[in-house]
Parts: sequence; C-alpha cells; structure tokens
Amino acid sequence: MKAIVTGSGGLIGSGCSELLCQSGWQVAGIDNDMRRHFFGAAASTASMVRNLLATYPGYRHFALDVRDRASIQDLIKEERPDLIIHTAAQPSHDRADAIPFEDFETNAVGTLNLLVAAKEYCRDSPFCFTSTNKVYGDRPNLVPLKELESRFDYADGRPGIDENMSIDQCLHSLFGASKVSADILCQEFGRYYDMPVGIFRCGCLTGPQHAAVELHGYLAYIVQCAIVGREYKIFGFKGKQVRDQIHTRDVAALFLEFFRNPRRGEVYNLGGGRENSLSILETIQALNQRGLPLRYGYDERNRTGDHICYITDLGKVRAHFPGWTIEYNVAAILDQMIERRAALVRA
Repeated sequence: MKAIVTGSGGLIGSGCSELLCQSGWQVAGIDNDMRRHFFGAAASTASMVRNLLATYPGYRHFALDVRDRASIQDLIKEERPDLIIHTAAQPSHDRADAIPFEDFETNAVGTLNLLVAAKEYCRDSPFCFTSTNKVYGDRPNLVPLKELESRFDYADGRPGIDENMSIDQCLHSLFGASKVSADILCQEFGRYYDMPVGIFRCGCLTGPQHAAVELHGYLAYIVQCAIVGREYKIFGFKGKQVRDQIHTRDVAALFLEFFRNPRRGEVYNLGGGRENSLSILETIQALNQRGLPLRYGYDERNRTGDHICYITDLGKVRAHFPGWTIEYNVAAILDQMIERRAALVRA
C-alpha cells in the first residue's frame, strides 16, 4: 500500500508517517520545512525528516511546496497513492496576521492543489484533511460558561462542542478563515465529486516530538519553558482557558480507521475529549507535581479569536469508528513530553 503524507516532518505528519511505515506501507512524505520559515530555527522539521529517512526504509522524502501546483500534480500522478493524509499548513493565528498571502496560499490553495490532483489520479483513495476547531471562530465563546477555581467549563453540562456548531457570523482570525476555505473545499470535493474525503476539525494536537514555539503548540511550549526556566506568558482569561489534548499517535490511528471505512465529505471534531482537557492553571499545577515549577507572567489581553473553553465532543467520531479508542491520556502525554525535552536539554 502507498500513501502520500503532506507536512510529513511536522507533528501529525511525522506521526502518521511512522505508523504507516511500521504497518508496512510505502510513504511519500512532502515537507519543505516551511515551519522554519514561519517560526524560526526552533520550529524546523529537518531533524524529524532525517529521522524518518534513517529509521524507515519505506519512507521517501520530497521537499515540495503544496503551493506548487505542477509538482503536486506530477507526484500524485506518479504515485497513485492508496491514501492521502494532508497535514501541511501554516498553523498560527498570530503569524497569519503578518503573512496573509502565504497563510491563505498554503492553507487554502495548497489544499485545492491536492484535491484536484487526487480527483484526477486517485479519486477513490481516501483523503484525510487535518482541519481545525478554529473554523468555528470565537462562536464557542457564546456557549454559557461557569467559572470554577482553576478552569472555565460549560454551564449546561454538555460533553463538549459537536459538529452542529455554526462556522458563520463570528470572528475567526485570518488563519481560521484560510482553514475554513480548505475545510469547505474538502467537503465539496467529497460531496460534489463523490470522493472519500474526511475532514477532521482538530483541537490541540500534541506529542513528544512537537517542535513548539510561543505562537503555536501551547502544551509542548509550556513544558519546554518549565524545563529550561523560561518565563511563560499567559494571555487573558485568568489562565483558566481550557483545551483538550490528543496524542499524534491517536490521530494517526483514526486516519487508518478512516482508510478502512471512508465516508464522503464527512466532518468530524477531533480532540482528546473531556478526560484529556486541561486549563493553563491546571497545566502549571501538573508541572509543579512533577517537580517542574513554571515562571509565568500574565497579560490580561487575550489573543484575538481565542477560545475560552474548547472541549471536543467525540460522539460522532466514536459512533462512525467504534474500533478507535484514545490510547494516551493527558498524564502520559505530559510525561512523554517532559522526558523528551529533558533529554534534548541534556544533549
């Protein structure tokens, strides 16, 4: 079996590439280290790509840009993959404001390039798109909340945000808008062209290999700050803003489930769920319990379009893929991150 994975040096792309190679697949990875361009050397994916090449004989690498329509067409025409996993993106709210054209061209136009090529050369091969919960803009903030000692939570007791939430008439950020465009394109190719395209609106994706920076990758970045003694800046909401965390391996496992049982243009909210949710204050407490006190400052101005509380309702994805379960709880995720970052510091 052959797969194409875009953003193969990034967090989710590398996790998918690893799992596929371990499962006997041949993987063509696409990654041109745009993370380094977006966020600087600390975010480079080059070391992960080297590791994939050194570890897995079934992995081949292509330093292509998803915005390069002709090159993407040529590769998909040559590979005729059985599966496409599209994770390449500009992933930051804040960075998008400074690079609006690069953000939209990468997130929206790059996705269109892949979809058109897939339609032409492998239209029956499942296509997994990593969308984002930011397509809902700040609408989740309209859900009535209750303030608890260390977090905000839903006042009506709901398990989380489901796929019925509107994406209209709200503030998204430019990043959110470019991902909405890609999200809708994927739905349309699935429905209009009857293609097996799955749209996964992801919350906080994480794992020990996350090359996090201040503008993206909150959990890995806060762990990194605690280990090296760097001050962490909390932006607004008293540090009680909540996110649910999901391990890259669990995301990759779900994409394989979608490959086995694909659907046409279906949308899924994907995150760790209530059991894997944390506020920033709770993250700080968890680090303290592990002997890693964090220095932090507070800016009362929240980031534009930021969610106060976002917990994923996993009801739909679990109903459609009953064989899939979350293997990594938030304690295991934290412990893996701490171990890896401590090892990198020692090295």
